Amino acid sequence: MTFQEQIQQGIPFILPQPKPFDANINHAPKRKEILTEEEKKLALRNALRYFEPKHHEELLPEFRNELETYGRIYMYRFRPDYKMYARPISEYPGKSEQAKAIMLMIQNNLDYAVAQHPHELITYGGNGAVFQNWAQYLLTMKYLSEMTDEQTLTMYSGHPMGLFPSHKDAPRVVVTNGMVIPNYSQPNDWERMNALGVSQYGQMTAGSYMYIGPQGIVHGTTITVLNGFRKIKRSPKRGLFVTSGLGGMSGAQPKAGNIAGCITVCAEVNPKITHIRHSQGWINEIIENLDELVQRVNLAKANNETVSIAYLGNVVDLWERFNEENLYIDLGSDQTSLHNPWAGGYYPVGVSFEEANAMMANNPDLFKEKVQETLRRHAAAINKHTAKGTYFFDYGNAFLLEASRAGADVLKEESIAFPSPSGRAGVGIDFKYPSYVQDIMGPMCFDYGFGPFRWVCTSGKPEDLAKTDTIASQVLEEMAKTAPIEIQQQMQDNIQWIKGAQENKLVVGSQARILYADAEGRMKIAEAFNQAIAKGEIGAVVLGRDHHDVSGTDSPYRETSNIYDGSRFTADMAIQNVIGDSFRGATWVSIHNGGGVGWGEVINGGFGMVLDGTPEASRRLTSMLFWDVNNGISRRSWARNEGAVFAIKRAMEVEPLLKVTLPNLVDDELLK
Repeated sequence: MTFQEQIQQGIPFILPQPKPFDANINHAPKRKEILTEEEKKLALRNALRYFEPKHHEELLPEFRNELETYGRIYMYRFRPDYKMYARPISEYPGKSEQAKAIMLMIQNNLDYAVAQHPHELITYGGNGAVFQNWAQYLLTMKYLSEMTDEQTLTMYSGHPMGLFPSHKDAPRVVVTNGMVIPNYSQPNDWERMNALGVSQYGQMTAGSYMYIGPQGIVHGTTITVLNGFRKIKRSPKRGLFVTSGLGGMSGAQPKAGNIAGCITVCAEVNPKITHIRHSQGWINEIIENLDELVQRVNLAKANNETVSIAYLGNVVDLWERFNEENLYIDLGSDQTSLHNPWAGGYYPVGVSFEEANAMMANNPDLFKEKVQETLRRHAAAINKHTAKGTYFFDYGNAFLLEASRAGADVLKEESIAFPSPSGRAGVGIDFKYPSYVQDIMGPMCFDYGFGPFRWVCTSGKPEDLAKTDTIASQVLEEMAKTAPIEIQQQMQDNIQWIKGAQENKLVVGSQARILYADAEGRMKIAEAFNQAIAKGEIGAVVLGRDHHDVSGTDSPYRETSNIYDGSRFTADMAIQNVIGDSFRGATWVSIHNGGGVGWGEVINGGFGMVLDGTPEASRRLTSMLFWDVNNGISRRSWARNEGAVFAIKRAMEVEPLLKVTLPNLVDDELLK
């Protein structure tokens, strides 16, 4: 069968032969045993409902074995035989160009060069899934190949509920992930519902079909590192940035450090993923010995080098050893998947990687105890460095949150934590270290409307991407001529980024690009793309953004951590955002429970929009992109964020139909 025929077939009528387990692929760890015997039967019934009854007897023992062995039913047998990657849009079967673009984006998320655990349909973050099993993938692709522009596909946590009649201006796909009742939103609830096959963790851009490989996080990390050094008034040259985690967020941190111009040391416990990142060029060197590492860092400082080094070992040993050697760290952070602390997102010190994986599955209580003990040591070592002047920030991965739950010394002395009945940190908690959004990205970028705008060239041609880079550069340079002083730094950082994008070889998977732009920049760049498409200069383009943005995400310890009016635990903004995008012209929309900080800790939404060179696309992009950014600016303005007040007033001057409620400031003297 051809590729197109396989897509159109969906779930095959004749069962394919079982596939051997490929040990060369990076696989998800075994999930914890959490289902009762009756629940296991329910999980099997749920899995078998995708298949005709005549196949149940053959599939039942296989699915039961997967559930027992891996803690999930992935349906490995149904993994497609064709290579998984984002093909040119013309190679996909279908009646709708928009649906073909979505198929392209789904396959990009599952590309072996992009996905963290491709055979388990997990794109990044340890549990950020596109689908729960391969039957869902096959059925979804079939639906998309049949869809017209007057239908909408509804996706329930990876499950394609079906095609429904709609209209041309409606989204082609509406995605929800993990949208469970709030009282059932604990980590164990996710484990149980995911094992049952009824809910999944979409992360931020995995379950939204908008992940573009590590480039997205590389750019955000580059902006963070550059502004981090600006904050402490030091040059990145000879500066040392220490962090950890090469798995869930790829090699973003060392690559960003190289672009910023500092020395980066990133610890990682997984040998396979460390060597993969090295082979992909995301890190320069791998060192396994701490003595050798100390010597190498001192040499790099002496020689004024820009270099990225992966330490194959536990980051706690690294922090402790650098303290003993009095090796000064300028910037410190952590980017392990601590939103997923009990299932492979963070590993205990003093235990080998293999032993930890076995303990995680077979003795989860001991594993949790070891992880929390490690978090206490981790925080204690960081505290010693910050006492010497290191600037440490939480990188939005729930490090401080989980460390506080472990009893680590990370709370401010005056902080009073009011835990909820579930044990979660409550409104009164305050950490001694800021979130990077509180200190850097929020006041410097998000409040002004700058966030991670991205696009994908559906032709798959590198020359199309190069043309879009040129178009975006020209638009930004023209805008910079008249931009207010308040946003000049953001403009110049992004002009520098886009001009160096080609030489930094950031493309992994699809021909994609990212930069930070405000609403004006996004609309002007998108319109310039649409005109180029209309002239036949480039093929169709998919627009999107990371949910880690101005408006799309309500996350009290990350995206909205610099909201100080008491509303950071509310999720009105994210819900309003996805609803507004859906009727203003998005091609697909998504809303998720869970993201980089954990299940139950965040609500985040995203979109995708296909530009095809038509006047209709121009109308949609103007309407939707303006709302998608200014929704968040208005909320940040109402919270009295100075930059956001400036930005929303500027937006109202540009668009007469925009009328936003502005806050009246209270004299602090009156409240004394």
